[in-house]
Amino acid sequence: MKRILLVRHGESEWNAIRRLQGQADIGLSERGEQQALALAPMVARFNPALVLTSDLKRAANTAHLLGYPEAVREPLLREQNVGTWTGVEIEQLIRDAPAAYSGWRAGTFAPENGEIWADFRERVGLAIAKARAAPADTVLMVCHGGVIRAALDGALGLAPARIIPVGPASLTILAFPKDEARLEVFNATTFAPILDAPD
Repeated sequence: MKRILLVRHGESEWNAIRRLQGQADIGLSERGEQQALALAPMVARFNPALVLTSDLKRAANTAHLLGYPEAVREPLLREQNVGTWTGVEIEQLIRDAPAAYSGWRAGTFAPENGEIWADFRERVGLAIAKARAAPADTVLMVCHGGVIRAALDGALGLAPARIIPVGPASLTILAFPKDEARLEVFNATTFAPILDAPD
């Protein structure tokens, strides 16, 4: 049976101040590095035979800290492009554009020059399809919160409006016993799960 382990990167420097990053190449905070190290034993138990990572450094660094410095960089696993919202504080968006921000979280709105949810979900779906086609039974993908939500939407039809933000350095597992996907684990951490994680 194919299993895909989806790990969100540890807390980034912009996560720490709740600034929307999208595809900005922001590094891990010190806390994010500690989170990734703490998650490593949990991930190692699954002994992934193939490890892929987003090419953004917060994900690639997380893969390294998890014990996979040779992880294959996969641009399809990049976070959703948030266009003109890149670098904007989440509190400002909630205050100044609450309907637009809620729509973006629900997958029904894209900021100017941003990636439409359907296109993002399709891109992530291509990455999942490549992982499913690989000979490895267990594939680890170190990526981003939006990527994980897009994967759950594509594989399970679980719309983004119905999923809480994925916590930093958390593990989600999709299994494919046959043709249909099933969710085995969501948002698991070695610390108390973060239920209000920043995007």
